[in-house]
Amino acid sequence: MIVLLMAAGLSMLYSLLLTPVFIKGFNKLRWGQFIREDGPKSHYSKRGTPTMGGIIFISGSVISYFLAKLIKGESVTASALLVIFMMVGLGLVGFVDDFLKTRKQQSLGLGGWAKIAGQVAVALIFALLSLQFANANGITPASTHISVFRDLPIDFMTLGAVAGLICFVIWIIVLVTSASNAVNVTDGLDGLATGAAILAIGGYLFIGLWQFNQSCANPVNIGSNCYTVRDPLDLAVIAAAIVGGLVGFLWWNTNPAKIYMGDTGSLGIGGALVALAILSRTEILLVLIGGLFVMETGSVILQRLYFKITKGKRIFLMSPIHHHFELKGWAETTVVVRFWLIAGFFVIVGVGLFYSEWLAV
Repeated sequence: MIVLLMAAGLSMLYSLLLTPVFIKGFNKLRWGQFIREDGPKSHYSKRGTPTMGGIIFISGSVISYFLAKLIKGESVTASALLVIFMMVGLGLVGFVDDFLKTRKQQSLGLGGWAKIAGQVAVALIFALLSLQFANANGITPASTHISVFRDLPIDFMTLGAVAGLICFVIWIIVLVTSASNAVNVTDGLDGLATGAAILAIGGYLFIGLWQFNQSCANPVNIGSNCYTVRDPLDLAVIAAAIVGGLVGFLWWNTNPAKIYMGDTGSLGIGGALVALAILSRTEILLVLIGGLFVMETGSVILQRLYFKITKGKRIFLMSPIHHHFELKGWAETTVVVRFWLIAGFFVIVGVGLFYSEWLAV
């Protein structure tokens, strides 16, 4: 448990204290934010604010995780390394996108299909690796079962070894691309995605701790409503490191933001979040725990569908939905805080249902 607190504390201090140093470096490199011309006019003043801040909390959480493990003399686990792989891998895809935006000074970096290709490549490697590294009890980091609070009886491998593996990989790709793009869509106001991610990943911190306490690996829990998750405590440790890094980053990212996370950060956060869901065997529960991200993405999908069906009419003044409320006259900080409350509500409901399922069985 000490290693969890250590990882969170070190990561928070890293982001909190070193972000000003990164800001100066990014300014020298001219890594400034590009603002959409069709967005709210109040955002024009943000042009040139340093971006790619995801580098800070991603590097901070990874360094802090390994440092905390080293200090406590504990070995790293396959599950935590897979979360790191997903976060760093998608963060690199986002970095390329951000870099091209700053270099070209336009809102389009990587083309849409190029970005999806990068996400698919990372998800594919993650999916194949997640079925390796079985522990002494034969439990791999991921399962070929679809899961909500734990594995359901639905197993892709009932389709056969090859077909089952292909369906499992496709399932992981859908989850990864959906989650990472959902966080990316939400990252449009100062501190919005950062605060929402703290709450959602914090929910997985609790889930990891609870699964560890009720793990089937503990003989005391055998025969009870225990969990067959490979490394639940270490999933909580890496979640704590990420939350700590995001808390420190939020100090500088809140309105008026001194730095933005960019696609580097939003894709990286989405990757970490979906990896935690997959490896804790709660992937469908992510729809609730990440409810704000689903709501934001849903508003974009609805807007586009309605626009095409009605040939030019709109449901919202602008999508994603946080821009709709800005254009309605809400102050940016008002939108952000109220959306944080919505995000917190979704997390409480999701984690509450997770706990209730344990009580009911």
